[in-house]
Amino acid sequence: MTDAAPPLARSTLDRAAHHRTDPAWLAGAWSRGRALVVDVAAGGRALVRDADTPALVLLPTAEAPSVPEAARLFLGVEPDDVPVFAVVAELPEVTGARAAGLREVGHLLTDRDAGLLTTAVALANWHAGHGYSPVTGRPTRIDEGGWSRVDDTGHRIWPRTDPAMIVLVHDGVGGPAGRCLLGSNAAWPGQPGRRRFSCLAGYVEPGESAEAAVVREVAEEVGVPVDRVEYVASQSWPFPGSLMLGFRAVADPAWPVRLDPTEISHALWFSRREIGRALAGEPVPVDDTTALALPPPLSIAFHLIRHWLECDD
Repeated sequence: MTDAAPPLARSTLDRAAHHRTDPAWLAGAWSRGRALVVDVAAGGRALVRDADTPALVLLPTAEAPSVPEAARLFLGVEPDDVPVFAVVAELPEVTGARAAGLREVGHLLTDRDAGLLTTAVALANWHAGHGYSPVTGRPTRIDEGGWSRVDDTGHRIWPRTDPAMIVLVHDGVGGPAGRCLLGSNAAWPGQPGRRRFSCLAGYVEPGESAEAAVVREVAEEVGVPVDRVEYVASQSWPFPGSLMLGFRAVADPAWPVRLDPTEISHALWFSRREIGRALAGEPVPVDDTTALALPPPLSIAFHLIRHWLECDD
C-alpha cells in the first residue's frame, strides 16, 4: 500500500510563525529573501520552469513586483535560512518560465514547491475575500506578515479554513472483485464520451464531527448507509479555502442507491479490476456511449481511490 501523502499535503518549509509579529525582522528578511509571485486574478497562477519535474520560480525580492510592505506575505524560512515571501501581483516576464496553476502542476511539484504554492494560493485567496471585518464591517489591512487582517478599531481576524469530508465508500471485499461506490456530480461539465466519477464529499456542518458528516453526506447524496468510517489523510484545497478530510467507509452494494439529483447525477459501483484499468488509461464503459473518467491526480479523491486500489480490503 502506498504511504505517500496527498499531493497538497506535502511541505518542507519551516513556517517560523514566531517572526510574524516582528516587523523589524520581517523588514530585514525581505531584503535577503526570495519571493513567489502569485496572480490571484488569473486563478492563483505562478511561474514555473519545465524540466523532469516542474520547478517554481522564486525571485530575489529586489526583482519582485513592487507591493506595499504590509502586503508581503511571509511564508516561512528555507533550510538554507533564506526567508520566503509571496507577492500577489501580475506575473512578470522571466526567460524560460511559464505561468501555471496549482491544479495543473501541483501534483508534479516537489514537496517543497507544492507546500509553497499551496500556502501562497490559500493565503492570497483568503486576503482577496476579507477586505472588510465580518464583525465591525470596517475595512481591514494586512498585518502580522500576512497572517491576519485588522481594522482601525483594532479588531483582528485570522485566515480560516472550512473543513470538508470526502469518502471512498467500498464493500470491504479484498482482491480484484472488491468494489467502490463513486458518484458523478450534477454540476460537473460533460466530456465527450466520458463521465467523471469521484468520491462523495461535503462540508462538515456546525456542531458535527467529520465522521458524522461522512455518514450524513453519503445518506443524503446516494441514500446508502455506511459504517466502519476510517480516516485516511487530509490535504488543503485552497479554492478558495477548504481542508479536505479523507475517509474510507464500508457499505453494502445490495443496498439500493437513491440519488439526490441536485447533487449527484449518477452513482455506480466499480470493481478494483475496473478502477485499475481506468488508471492504466483503458476504457471502462459506464453505459453504451460513455466511459469512466477518474478525478485528477492533484485531488485527494484520486489519492483515496489509489489507496483503496492497493489495499487488501
